[in-house]
Amino acid sequence: MSAPFASKKTRVAAISVFASAGMAAAKFVVGILIGSLALISEAMHSSVDVVATIITWMVVRVSDLPADEEHHYGHGKLESISALGVIALLYVLAGGILVAAYSRLREGAPPPVISATPFVVLVIDIAVNFWRARALHRAAHETRSQALAADALHFASDVLGSVAVLIGLALAGLGFWWGDSAAAVAVAIMIAALGLRLARSTVETLLDRAPEGASEKARDAISSLAGVVDVERVRVRMVGATHFIDAIVQVPRTYPIDRVEEIKRKAQAAVSAVLGDADLTFTAVPVALNNESVRERIMVIARNSGLAIHHVTVHDLGGKLTVSIDLEVDAGMTLTAAHDITQELERNIRDEFGADVEIDTHIEPLEPELPFGTDAAPERIETIRTALSRFAADTDIHDIHNVRVRDTEAGEIVNFHCRATPSMSVIRVHENVDEIERALRRAFPTVKRVISHAEPPRG
Repeated sequence: MSAPFASKKTRVAAISVFASAGMAAAKFVVGILIGSLALISEAMHSSVDVVATIITWMVVRVSDLPADEEHHYGHGKLESISALGVIALLYVLAGGILVAAYSRLREGAPPPVISATPFVVLVIDIAVNFWRARALHRAAHETRSQALAADALHFASDVLGSVAVLIGLALAGLGFWWGDSAAAVAVAIMIAALGLRLARSTVETLLDRAPEGASEKARDAISSLAGVVDVERVRVRMVGATHFIDAIVQVPRTYPIDRVEEIKRKAQAAVSAVLGDADLTFTAVPVALNNESVRERIMVIARNSGLAIHHVTVHDLGGKLTVSIDLEVDAGMTLTAAHDITQELERNIRDEFGADVEIDTHIEPLEPELPFGTDAAPERIETIRTALSRFAADTDIHDIHNVRVRDTEAGEIVNFHCRATPSMSVIRVHENVDEIERALRRAFPTVKRVISHAEPPRG
C-alpha cells in the first residue's frame, strides 16, 4: 500500500472517531431525557460505530505494513477480520433493540415527550453522517479498504436510522403511541440488513473469492503483450487492497531467458495499470510454434542439452533432411567424451525429426571466455593490412580499413572492416569475405581467427 493511501485511510478513520463519539453522546442524552427507545437505540448504534471506528483506526495502521518473513502476503486480511468483529457487534445490537421494542409494544409503554430538541439533534446527525458516509465510501473505493467500507456502511445506516427515528417521533407526536417503538424496530432491521451485506463481502474476501472482473482484466492485459502465445490460467485474490495474481503464460520456446524476463516485467506493469495495486506471479511455459524453422528447432534441442552450436546448415534433398552442425566443447575434453556428447545430440535431433535424418557434426574447441591478449606491433598490423588489401583485390571487396591485430595465447586474432557494393547480396558478400579470410590464414599460419565487418560505401 502506498504512503498516500495509508495516510488517507488513517486520517479519514480518525475524523470518524470524533464525529461518532459526539453524535452518539448527544442522541443518548436526549433519548434518555425524552424517554425515546428509538433515539436511544440509534445512540447505541452510533456507540457501536465509535467502537468500530476505533478498531478500524488501529487495524488500518497495521494492515498497511509491508510483507515480512511471517506474513508473506502482507497484513491486509486484518481488515476483513476486524469487519467480522464489527458485524457481530451490529447483530448483537439489533437483537437487543428488537427485544426492547417488543417489550414496549407488548406492555403499551407511554410515548416519549416530544419537543424540538430531538428533531434538531437528528437533523444535525443526519447531515454529519451523510458527509462521513460519503467521505468514507470515497476513501474505501480509492484504497480498496474493507475496514473503511464497513465504516461507511455504518454511517449510511445511521442516516437511514435517524430518518426512521424522525418518522417515529413525528408519529408519536401525532398521537400514535407505538410510533417510537416501531421506529426502533426499523432501526434494528436496517442494522441487520446492512450487516448482512457487509458480511457477504467480507466472507467472500476471506474465502479468496476473485474480485468481479479482475481475472478478465488481468488476462486481457497479459494477452495483449508481444511474445505471449496464450494465457493458460489466471487466479486472483485480494489481501487488503492488493490484488495477488498467479498467471501461467505460454511463450515461444525459442525465446532466450532475457526476452522472457522482459515479458514478465511488462506483464507486471500491464496488470498494475488495469488493477492498481497488484502483485503478479508469472510462470512462463515454453511452447513450440507452428512456424518454427528446422534450424530454430535444432537450436532449442541444443540449448535444452546445455550445448553450444553454430553454423547450423539444413538442406532438403528430395524429401530427405540433412543437417550440418558445428559443436563447441571444452578444449581439454577427450575425443571419446566429445563423441558421446555428439551422439546424444544427434539422437535428440532424430527423435524430433525422424530416424532417417542425415546429421554431420563438426567438433571444435570452445573458445575461452576471456583469453589474455595484447595489441600487436604497428609493423605487424601494417603487414596484415597490406596482405588483406592484396587478397581483396581478387574479390568484389575493397577499402580494407580499421585493421586490428591482437596476440593471444592461442594465436593472432585479426579484426578488419571493408566495403562492398550496396546492391550485393549478403551471401555474396559473405563468400567474398570468407575467401579473403582463408587466404590470410594460409599466408599467416599464426593467425588463429579472422573477424570481418562489411559495410556499404560512404554516403
